[in-house]
Amino acid sequence: MSAIRASRRRRQALLITFDAFSTLFHPRRPIPELYASIALSFGLPKSKVAHERLQAAFKTAYKAQSNAYPNYGRQEVLLGRYGGPRQWWSDLIKMTFAKVLDDETKDLPGGMVERLLDVFASNEGYTLYDDVQPFFTHLQNFKRTKSAFEHVVTGVISNSDDRVPAVLRSLGLSIGNVRADRDRSSMELPGFEQLGVENEQNSMPEGNNIDMIITSYEAGQEKPHRLIYDVAARQAQKYLSTIIASKFPDDVVEWTRIHIGDDTQKDYIGAINAGWHSLLIPRRTATRDIPKDAKRIESLEEVMTEIERIQKQ
Repeated sequence: MSAIRASRRRRQALLITFDAFSTLFHPRRPIPELYASIALSFGLPKSKVAHERLQAAFKTAYKAQSNAYPNYGRQEVLLGRYGGPRQWWSDLIKMTFAKVLDDETKDLPGGMVERLLDVFASNEGYTLYDDVQPFFTHLQNFKRTKSAFEHVVTGVISNSDDRVPAVLRSLGLSIGNVRADRDRSSMELPGFEQLGVENEQNSMPEGNNIDMIITSYEAGQEKPHRLIYDVAARQAQKYLSTIIASKFPDDVVEWTRIHIGDDTQKDYIGAINAGWHSLLIPRRTATRDIPKDAKRIESLEEVMTEIERIQKQ
């Protein structure tokens, strides 16, 4: 017994997660412009699909859809009464154009809904912020160096559906295959992503820019609810355990967890309430809406400095 105890040691691990939309990536053009451009390419009248009309109609449809089917209809999906994110977004697109066309009975041109879904699942619709690729290069170097953290797991925690992995891959980031698993396996929920061999190429933390993606649709709750942060922490623990358990089965992992996002309530305060460290990167947030005592960064380039500061605590 004493020999077993003597062989055990504490291993320090870092979990660093990010919000996705408006933290890592943003639309290439304003969403109403993209909607209008695609609508025009399918022959819809220019007078009906003006940007201003589409913006107002989209906002109204989004609110109605969110109220009717929260979190992409997840609860109804579990009851077998709804089709999940693909149906959610398809219905929203149809509602939006029904409003701008002033005709709720008119069918949209064949293929138009699918085209919009495809655009917003790829680099056609989104682009990375300029500081993202340099940051992940620095982080990869950090993973290889000897530091207080022997293991580093990276993730995304997003109030969104399962198109996030496809978007990030199309933008040039390498993505691992860890997802949420709450109530029902996230891989059994109907959605956009199909995990397969092509998704499993990078199974070690050192090989991924992002090891895991936790979406609200798959986790079961949206930020700032603590559950989604707890799911992320649990999945990171399971992921790391599969890597080190065979070599160090008796070691105890002690975690430091950091979340970075642009929303004060959902990201910054939500993570703090879950017991995490938190950094606010106000890509779009007005200064007046940021708490004076918030730990704020202006660029992801500052994250490594914050990690080093936390290491020394």
